[in-house]
Amino acid sequence: MDSGVVKLDKRKRTVRHLLHVFASFGYGGVPIRICDVINGLPPGFRHTVVALDGCFDAGRRLAPDALVSFRPLILPKYNLLRSLVQVRDLVREESPDLLLTYNWGAIEPALANRFFGACDHIHFESGFGAEEGDGQLWRRNLFRRLALAQARKVVVPSMTLMKIAAEAWSVPTPRLLQIPNGVDFLRYSSEPGKRDDSLTVAKGPEITVIGTVAPLRPEKNVARLLRAFAGLPERHRCALVIAGDGVEMQRLRKLAAELGTAEQTSFLGHVDDVPAVLRGIDVFALSSDTEQMPNSLLQAMAAGRPVAAVDVGDVARIVAPANRPLVVPRDEEGALTAALAVLVGDAARRREVGRLNQERIKMHYSLDGMIAAYGDLLGAA
Repeated sequence: MDSGVVKLDKRKRTVRHLLHVFASFGYGGVPIRICDVINGLPPGFRHTVVALDGCFDAGRRLAPDALVSFRPLILPKYNLLRSLVQVRDLVREESPDLLLTYNWGAIEPALANRFFGACDHIHFESGFGAEEGDGQLWRRNLFRRLALAQARKVVVPSMTLMKIAAEAWSVPTPRLLQIPNGVDFLRYSSEPGKRDDSLTVAKGPEITVIGTVAPLRPEKNVARLLRAFAGLPERHRCALVIAGDGVEMQRLRKLAAELGTAEQTSFLGHVDDVPAVLRGIDVFALSSDTEQMPNSLLQAMAAGRPVAAVDVGDVARIVAPANRPLVVPRDEEGALTAALAVLVGDAARRREVGRLNQERIKMHYSLDGMIAAYGDLLGAA
């Protein structure tokens, strides 16, 4: 993806200009979701995407006819005033109709707009990194209160974040908006209880394949899943598939070897065809220290997969009621192993819970519904 400014044709003068600011526009849940939104919005918008690390890899998911330009903006470290001035100058140069900032990594641009009042502003918060996996940092909460004090809206996907934004960041209720994440059901849908063995190394109906899809970052705590898998009583007839790449890869490979599960564990690295991964597993597992409304969970449910997960964010609210007993306390030793064991030992339950998860996605978490909500927000602000 070219990180320079992409020239747009004369249509840009007749449409609403949205300036998106991300810490990074690399592959990740938020950039991918915004690509889906941009692709799905009706005519009448053009977009400038700013990445503070100069990475625009997720832009490959944009439709060829999307009116999008890309601008890197590298802010100086340890010089807040200079950073705010750079953001002010960029916003004035771009002259957008609306500034959109995403997560903590773009809080300085939000603060710049608060001080300089350059344009209308909406902030999107989707979750937390490893630093706030066990709770929000008071210094960051104070910064958020200041930066978001004049934002038109603060948009979050989960009920958990609605509560945090109201109580910890002092965002007034009229300026808070929940837009649940949505998933492309047709893209991910597959038959509950049926596994496609074309992707996995473990084949045969006697093998139960457990899998997860996650960037291998500390807050995803895939190590917790490796330990839970190692504790399974029926591990000899199971396999583990981990799709994703990141800084934790080598540490996780070493841990799998130490646990004696290396031969049963497939590290796939980054995978573009996530639906194929989900079709190739029997059980989806989520072991993160912190989540709100994870895209991978919605995708697995759309694929008709039962879920064994730790209880973070809105996970227990999202899954079907029949799946909720398998959402277990995050820090309870052995709880995730026990949830996995229930599903490993009961194919009929896997099929039924997967079917109910799939139905829940169709009813409550559609991609079209999410895009429509974004369209109403971005067109009206």
